[in-house]
Amino acid sequence: MTQIHNTDLILNSDGSVYHLCMKPENLADTVILIRDPQNLNDITKHFSTIDFSMKNREFVSNTGHYKGKRITVLTTGIGTSNGDIVMNELDALVNIDLKKREQFQVQKPLKIIRIATTASIQIDLPTKRFCLSTHAISFDNIMHFYGDVDRIADLSLTKAFMLHTQWPDFLSTPYFFKGSSFLISKFRSHAISGIIATVPGFFGPQGRVLRLGLANPVMLNKLQDFQFEEHRIFNIDMETSVYYGLGSLMGHELITISAIFGNNANGDVNLNNNTLLDSLIKLVLETIVNL
Repeated sequence: MTQIHNTDLILNSDGSVYHLCMKPENLADTVILIRDPQNLNDITKHFSTIDFSMKNREFVSNTGHYKGKRITVLTTGIGTSNGDIVMNELDALVNIDLKKREQFQVQKPLKIIRIATTASIQIDLPTKRFCLSTHAISFDNIMHFYGDVDRIADLSLTKAFMLHTQWPDFLSTPYFFKGSSFLISKFRSHAISGIIATVPGFFGPQGRVLRLGLANPVMLNKLQDFQFEEHRIFNIDMETSVYYGLGSLMGHELITISAIFGNNANGDVNLNNNTLLDSLIKLVLETIVNL
């Protein structure tokens, strides 16, 4: 079997993966991803035990038990570039023999649930609800660096979206990726289901104007207007598409479920709804126990 090169799989001196600083035994089969390290304790305060803790840069991980279920909680920081790191290093922990630098013959899937906060872009989508992202559309270009993407992309949705938006040639081609059908089935009854748009920035890419104008001022309106069969774009983030894309290619089960804190379409934003976030955390933990 081909050995993975030292510069492709970088390990620390203790044998842990480079960015996450984790070893295979530190990782549970079920992983909760969150963006902000400040929210880590909001989840782990419900654990009966914490067996492993690590912090490196924005990547903070705790592995422990909730009602007998072993779970890893990992903070990712912002952006799809961090998602590229997180997915590849999590996959390496379970599917590569780190000592031999070889893939295992039998691949192991992880169940990965990303908890997020969000604002809707649709005026008819109520706040103080949960939104389950059945699909993600990628506006960044990370997935263009990986092979075989057309195999896991929803090409019908992609074609319809590019036609609807008259997608400009100077931007990378978008892709639609589907979340885990298995995990979607476990959360669908608790949330509104829709598409999440993943963009590579917080200001211009999300239509925000401070001192600089936009290259395509009507893009947000086109996102709001897009509909293909039952699919509509409900919200925007900066991470989900790379998780859905790489998760699908690697064979992992992955979804994003978000607490809707506001509505950008009507200006209704409340960034301090801790009760809503805590309700979502409890829902995720209880659902994990019953997976």
